[in-house]
Amino acid sequence: MELAYDRRGSGSPLVLLHGIGHHRQGWWPVLELLAERHDVIAVDFPGFGESPPLPAGLPYTTETLGTAVEEFWTWLGVKDPHVAGNSLGGYIALDMASRGVVCTAAALSPAGFWSRTEHLYARTVLRLLRATAEATRGEGAAALASSKAGKAVALGLLMAKPSRVPADAMLAAVEALRGCVGFDATLDACAWMGPPPPPKVPITIAWGEHDRLLPRRQAVRAARWSQERVMLLSGCGHLPMSDDPALVARVILDSSRD
Repeated sequence: MELAYDRRGSGSPLVLLHGIGHHRQGWWPVLELLAERHDVIAVDFPGFGESPPLPAGLPYTTETLGTAVEEFWTWLGVKDPHVAGNSLGGYIALDMASRGVVCTAAALSPAGFWSRTEHLYARTVLRLLRATAEATRGEGAAALASSKAGKAVALGLLMAKPSRVPADAMLAAVEALRGCVGFDATLDACAWMGPPPPPKVPITIAWGEHDRLLPRRQAVRAARWSQERVMLLSGCGHLPMSDDPALVARVILDSSRD
């Protein structure tokens, strides 16, 4: 299926995967930095952002979302790309690495390394954020996006520095969360999932130091799973691309060296 995407730069291909309820524009702060060395493709998962939903009867799972992206990059003529993902996208990036369908994988605060309690907490927060987005429209949304306090309320659980997000970017993110038709089915499909099988290609895992959705103690489990040290992204939250674009770009570029 055809998916909505942005493409920049030249060089070896690098595919960027967003988290649940988010959209490809979340990668825009780092897009041009990554495009200095890569053919960068930021894509919306089916049922998220501007991509169409999955075909009727096909369930929303990490497997179906990942397969849709793989089929899409094949349609673009891309083979064995580097991949980087955040949150749910980070889990799918690691799953791709476990199946050996990518060259390298970088995962930023990936899902799947939680305890049962942490998993319930994350699902509750995500449903709360979704409900807030559905209830916040028009002038109310504009008022939140135009003030430092409003950004802190709306984005404080996801970012360490929400005041850095431009008002138009925040409004677009709220609209993406409100409008993603795949949200509920994907969240239900992820009722519980542990880490994917061991990777077959080089991976990098990095965690926001101030991640309030998937707390950084989960990085300890990720390190145990990967048998590698997990990097902490200083001063960053769950969406580090906005908190420190230069740091995130450097981590991904170091991970994706040919």
